[in-house]
Formats: sequence, C-alpha cells, structure tokens
Amino acid sequence: MFSKRDVTEMIYEKKRAAGLTWASIADGIGMSEVFVTSACLGMNSLPRDKADLLVTHLGLPQEAAVVLAEYPTKMFEQAVPTDPCIYRFYEIIGVYGQTLKELIQEKGGNGIMSAIDFDMSVEKVPYAKGDRIEIRMSGKFLSYNAW
Repeated sequence: MFSKRDVTEMIYEKKRAAGLTWASIADGIGMSEVFVTSACLGMNSLPRDKADLLVTHLGLPQEAAVVLAEYPTKMFEQAVPTDPCIYRFYEIIGVYGQTLKELIQEKGGNGIMSAIDFDMSVEKVPYAKGDRIEIRMSGKFLSYNAW
C-alpha cells in the first residue's frame, strides 16, 4: 500500500514528466487549483470520484486514489521553515497575525475564521512596479460560545 508521501512523489514525477501545472491538474478533475494542490501534497483528501479522475488523468496506479481519498493527519513542523516562500508566510502571520485577529473580531465578534469551510485562490497580477501575487482567502466565521 502507498503512503500519502509516496502518492505525492508519484504526482510530482508525472507532473514534471508531462509538463503539467497544478491548474491543469485541477481543471482535469473540475476542482479548485488550491484545494487539489493541497490534496496532492497530502494535506487534504479528495472525494473518491475526484481521486479516481485524478489518477486516471495522471496515469497513476488505481491504489493511489484510495490514498488521495483518505483523511490526512495534518502535522505541522514546530520550527520556522527555511524555504523563503514559506518563511514569508510565517513572517506575515508574525507581523499581521494579531492585526488580523483584531480586525476579524472587531467586524465579526468573538470568533475565528474557519480553515475547514474555506476557499482560497492565488493569482499573478500585473503591476507597474513589478507583478504581484494576490492571495484571496474566504473562511466561514465561527463564533465562540459563552456559557
């Protein structure tokens, strides 16, 4: 049986060999680019029918669909990563995390933004001083209960 890491490596190999993008893989199964990428990296699970489509689309062994549909165990490293792109997200949260919390609670009340009922998109946007990356996140507001 394959592990999530095994399936991720198979996907990377097929993606490189075929010159595919995450967007083309997601389009091939009719799902969000962000969500499909996350599932391919082992951090989310695909509905079984979409997992079957993905393995067919990429020519992976059918057993890989079972793994892609399994619920993941989401383990986060405790140390700040050194990859510059990922590190910058830690930096953003370090600098703006408390600000985001304050603004979410000021606008919505005592609660949080869900990362479960959640959408995200990533776009490259032309800009006069150099192209920019726009990340849009939308999560359901979850109120804390008082008792």
